[in-house]
This record gives sequence, structure tokens and C-alpha cells, in this order.
Amino acid sequence: MFTSPKNGQNAEQQPMDENECYTSARQPSGGDPLARPPAAKSADQKEAEQRAAVDNAKSAKGGGLEELLGGQQPEAQSEPLQEGKGAAAGTLKGGMQQRPANAATKQQAVANTAAQQQQQEAQANAAHAQNLDAFKRAFSACMDARGCSVK
Repeated sequence: MFTSPKNGQNAEQQPMDENECYTSARQPSGGDPLARPPAAKSADQKEAEQRAAVDNAKSAKGGGLEELLGGQQPEAQSEPLQEGKGAAAGTLKGGMQQRPANAATKQQAVANTAAQQQQQEAQANAAHAQNLDAFKRAFSACMDARGCSVK
């Protein structure tokens, strides 16, 4: 933002007016042009959050023997052990059927986390821009009241 006197003020008064208007505009607006915008998360931070989301999806879904059995409880295996069939074959079959569902759950957890990260960054950037706009309006009004032009 550039300021210039419009009512014949002297060059010594303008910096004092700018300082006073800066201070008075910064407090109520929450904006500060000298403050950096919110930092985006690093790729490592995003990846760690996505891994945590996948881990949470796994633990919420269950694991261990139930996962190996394709979501069935161990007691649910009712085939007798004959001719290579039975609990072992059921376990393998159930596990093979469950793998695509597990992969889809992981992909969904990663996608949800990525979408949340983007939304949080967008909200933080929007709030920062809104605060800067409020600061500019307050600063401009203050400087205008002191007889200076702001562009």
C-alpha cells in the first residue's frame, strides 16, 4: 500500500500517521501485512497424517484372525476338513476376498485425509486474506481521516 499526502501535510508527519494507523488497524482487524500467510504442511507431514488415517481405518475395521478369515468369526467355519477343504481353505478364500475391500478402505482413508488437508489449507488462506482485507480497509480509513491518499 502506498500513501501520499493530499492536504499538504509535511513529510515528517506522514510516517507518524502511518505508524499510528498501522497500529490501530492491526488490532481490531486481526490482519497484519507483515505477518506471513499460514504455512502449508510439508509433504512429510501430509504423508504422516495419511499413514495415521490408514492405521486408524485398519484398527477401526478390526484385524488379526477375523481379517484373515475375510471378516468371518472363527466359529463361522462350518465345512469339515475333507479332501483339502475346510477351515484352512476357508481362511485363504476369505482372506483373498477381503484384500480388495482392505485396499479400498486404505485408498478411501488416504483420499479423505488429503481432502481434509486441502480444506484446512484453503480455510486458513481464506481467513488470512480476509484479515488482510479488513486491515487494508481500516488502515485506509485511518489515513484518509488524516488527510492522506492510500493506494
